[in-house]
Amino acid sequence: MTTEVTDSPSHRQEKIANAARVIGRSQHRREVFAAVCYGKKGIKSIERIQQKTGLSYKQVLNAAAPLQQERLIDEAPKINGRMAYKKNAFYSRNCKKVLTLAGDTGKLNRFPTANTPRISAVKVSVVTKPLAKKVEVQRITVDDLDSFSKVRSVRDGSLPGPLAEKKFKDGLQSVLGERGTFTDWGGETDDLFSSRVSFRGKRLAGAFGLKGKGTKGKLTPKKMGKNGDQIQRLFRSPADVFIVQYWGEIDSSVYDLMKSLAISKSFAEGRRIYYGVIDGQDSERLIRAYPGKFR
Repeated sequence: MTTEVTDSPSHRQEKIANAARVIGRSQHRREVFAAVCYGKKGIKSIERIQQKTGLSYKQVLNAAAPLQQERLIDEAPKINGRMAYKKNAFYSRNCKKVLTLAGDTGKLNRFPTANTPRISAVKVSVVTKPLAKKVEVQRITVDDLDSFSKVRSVRDGSLPGPLAEKKFKDGLQSVLGERGTFTDWGGETDDLFSSRVSFRGKRLAGAFGLKGKGTKGKLTPKKMGKNGDQIQRLFRSPADVFIVQYWGEIDSSVYDLMKSLAISKSFAEGRRIYYGVIDGQDSERLIRAYPGKFR
C-alpha cells in the first residue's frame, strides 16, 4: 500500500503545476482526469468513464496513458476483465486548481512554485520564467538501428506468408545476440526486452511489442492486447527504444499513441526516448537480410 507523504507547500505547488502541464490543452485528458477525480467512488471502470465523458474506449485509453505515467491517476484492479482507474488523493483534492491552470497558460506561467517563485517588493511583483523539463523523443525506422544494419541493402519484397510470432521473436533474439528467455503471458510489458540494441554506435535497451499472424487487417491500438493496452504496457519497460512489429499495415493511430507515450516517458524520466514500428514490408526485409536467423 502506498502512503502519501506530507511535503512542503512549494513541492505541492510544483506537483499541481506539473499536472497542469501534462494535461495541457487536451480536451480528452481534461475529461478523463475529471471523471476519475470527481465523485465519491475512488475507483472508476473504463465503462463508467466512457459514460461520463462520451469518449470511445480507445480515446479513454489514449488520454489516460500520460495521466497514469505521471501518477495523476492510478491503475486499479480490472473490473470484469477491463481497465479501471483509481483517483490519486492529492490530485483529487486539487483537481479544480489543476484544470484551471491547464486551461490558462497565462495563469500557469504566473503560478508560484519552487522553480518559479513570485517575489514581491514595494508593489512590484516579479515572476520568473518556468523551468521546463527537456523532452527529447525521436521516431526511428528499422534502417536506423545498427543491430539490423544488413536490412539497409535489402529492397522491398514479398514472402509466402508471415512467420509465427514465436519464430519471429526467436529470430530477433538471434540477430541481437540476446540469450534471455521470454515467456508470453497476459500481463507482460513487452514480448522481447534486450539491452543489446545498437544505435549510432551506442548500446541501448530495447522493448519490442510483437503482433503475430493471428491479427488481421490494419493494426490499430485496440488490436494490441486483450484490453487494447499493449502499447501502454510496452512503455512501462525500462527501455530507451520502443518498437511495435506487425505483419501488415500499421495505422497512423499507433504512431500517434507511441509518440504521446514517448513524450510522457521522456518528460517523466528526463532522458531521450526512441520509438518506431516494423510493418509487414520491413519484417520481410529483416528476414531476407538475416535468412539464417529466421528459420
